[in-house]
Amino acid sequence: MSAARPWLSILLPIYNVRPYLEACVDSLLAQADDGVELLLLDDCSTDGTDELMRELAQRHPGRLTLLFHPQNGGVSAARNTLLDAARGEWLWFVDPDDFLEPGAMDSLRQALQLPDLDLVLCDFRDVRARPKLKHRLRNEHHKRTHIMAPRQPCRDSSLILEGMFRQGHLHLWTKVARRELWDGLRFPVGHCFEDVAVLPALLQRARCAYYIPEVWIGYRKRPGSILATGNAAKTDDMVCSLDGLPELLAAGQPPANERARLAAGFFVAKMFIAAMRFAQDHQDLPRLARYTTQLQRNLPCSIEQLLADWRRRGWWWRAIRFTHWIRVGRRAQAELASAKPSAGTS
Repeated sequence: MSAARPWLSILLPIYNVRPYLEACVDSLLAQADDGVELLLLDDCSTDGTDELMRELAQRHPGRLTLLFHPQNGGVSAARNTLLDAARGEWLWFVDPDDFLEPGAMDSLRQALQLPDLDLVLCDFRDVRARPKLKHRLRNEHHKRTHIMAPRQPCRDSSLILEGMFRQGHLHLWTKVARRELWDGLRFPVGHCFEDVAVLPALLQRARCAYYIPEVWIGYRKRPGSILATGNAAKTDDMVCSLDGLPELLAAGQPPANERARLAAGFFVAKMFIAAMRFAQDHQDLPRLARYTTQLQRNLPCSIEQLLADWRRRGWWWRAIRFTHWIRVGRRAQAELASAKPSAGTS
């Protein structure tokens, strides 16, 4: 690899993905030129992924940079290490169990010829081992990630945020960012939903974004992934990943407009409902109460404003469900409060 600064760093945080890693790396190498830096970091895999990484590096001399954590730190720690090691002008996180579609990097190169860009967004497709008819009907072969006008520079920070929240695709691998956008931003170590925690701040920093409605990423839907396996700790992380969102949106220059705040509220409400269902299924009264309290901290608009927006859009059933879960949470809060011993009682 040339000693000159790479125009792009592709960052792969790796843990126990041996069956998929070679296909991912091959898809990247097939399109990368000498100005692309490929960084692979193994977070102490136990399935032989580290051995495969070394084999791939030997097979492709000088094209892969391998990094190894001395102990498992989780995906956030891996992403942070990759950020610190990357030298490229542009940074692109790719999950090692996914792959790059043919032509993706050529499209990115062309987009980056435009002046003043900070952020490039693309689309993706779901890849399933056994797709069913319902998956085809959902248009999983092409998932749109934004609402902005395609192939037109966008300098409206509120629209950039609104589109991300409205589409609900808060994942890193469909965003290619200028490295300066990452200055001072790092992932919360030890927590899941790390992309949700950092992406609002990343996109809010973008002065000019560019959306390309092409499928660049093949996203594998597999049973062993983090998102496919839920538990209480992951649900807690999901709910807390947007803690402080109202303050962030208010601090923008300019502050996020009402449409962006309502779109963010829509996304927060979806996560709240998913968390409440989990807590209800496990008959977890404290979590029902806590998630309801967290909702108030996460919402960048009032509950009344959000419900009014949904009713204007004709989303009556969505408003009914949201109201139902708020009532469930408030009942849980009241029940816990009544169960506490009064002051001075032994």
